[in-house]
Amino acid sequence: MRPSHPSKLAGVYLAQRTRFGVKFGLDTIRALVEQMGHPERAFTTLLVSGTNGKGSVVACVDSVLRASGLRVGRYTSPHLVRVNERIAVNGRDITDHDFETAVRSVRAAAERLVRNRTIGSHPTFFEALTAAAFAHFRRKRVDVAVLEVGLGARLDATNVADPIASAIASVALDHQVYLGRTLASIAREKAGVMRRGRPTVVGPLTADALRAVRTQARATGARVVEARRGSQVVARGGEGNRVDVRTPLRSYPDLRPLPGLHQRDNLLVAVRLLEEAHAEGLAVDLEALPAAVSRTRWPGRLEWIDGDPPLLLDGAHNPAGARALASHLRGRGPYVLLFAAMNDKDVAGLARALFPRAGDVVLTHPRLPRAMAPDEIARRLGRRAARAHRERSVFRALALARRLARARGAGTPVVVAGTLFLVGEVKGLLERGHLG
Repeated sequence: MRPSHPSKLAGVYLAQRTRFGVKFGLDTIRALVEQMGHPERAFTTLLVSGTNGKGSVVACVDSVLRASGLRVGRYTSPHLVRVNERIAVNGRDITDHDFETAVRSVRAAAERLVRNRTIGSHPTFFEALTAAAFAHFRRKRVDVAVLEVGLGARLDATNVADPIASAIASVALDHQVYLGRTLASIAREKAGVMRRGRPTVVGPLTADALRAVRTQARATGARVVEARRGSQVVARGGEGNRVDVRTPLRSYPDLRPLPGLHQRDNLLVAVRLLEEAHAEGLAVDLEALPAAVSRTRWPGRLEWIDGDPPLLLDGAHNPAGARALASHLRGRGPYVLLFAAMNDKDVAGLARALFPRAGDVVLTHPRLPRAMAPDEIARRLGRRAARAHRERSVFRALALARRLARARGAGTPVVVAGTLFLVGEVKGLLERGHLG
């Protein structure tokens, strides 16, 4: 975790929680929300899992729900620059004061639980932050919260909520140490968002992954809604990134999805999830959907920043995400790649997608323990990284990448990719005016 915290006391407490890393299981979060009076039951919930695209789905759904006149909480991860980004109400990040209030309530509950030995230790960073989000949403009296699953789903802290409808945006190889080494095993974990008698919308899955989801649905008593079945996303000729969406229920003309062809599937998952939530009784104004979709923004995902040179920021933290980024760049000239990766990632798979068309590659190291050192990236990649520049400091690496891009000619972009932690660090430098 990258503990960029907004206030001293909350920051210290959450920073202490990062030592516990990833912890699967719902016992602690269940005890915590019970001790806090079940804040997660104070509002309607939609829960979104998936390997890639879940944040984009959440952003789109959040936008439409707010356009419907609902008061909406949004919980996502990771943050890019400040931890406040993870918890938002009506599109506004939680303030430092409210963050402090929420984390204090979590800490007080955890201390009581540890004291009476209900739990053996304080919650992890993610468990504490999830409980803080629930507390904040209850305090702000949201009508509905849209929650992005952190890792997997079945044993993720967000899964303590009881959603009226859920989604699985995609299933790809990632976090295999925790979720299993096949698409079917990963799909079974993602299917933890399912609830008896309620719908789960699924994006395009491989046959093995879809079979695993359907098996879990039968065991759970949930209903699977395949987003693509009976639906179409049709590009509007000559109108740029605009599409018409048709589902089995209705048509939505002239929508502008987030950039990238892969975002059309994410858009379809979001639309179908909203339709299912409407059918479950949530006051979704489907007439407001096209305009709200077109207003949706999601930083750090195919985000262009004008300048000399221009920057393209994209997390692309697993091979499927990297291939989507490479597809978006197809047809453009060579770019300079500023690249980093976490220790547990398939760095070879990332490189196969992103390195071939890069004119220059700069390897760097975000400031967190899980990041892979540039020398280790080069060692793992062998000849593929033989000509790559290595600069451990992200500040100096960005400066080098910008110089290399300018040397290649006007308009040559710097593509920042491999992990959202690198994207966040670069965005922080840009916000502080440290362009390198």
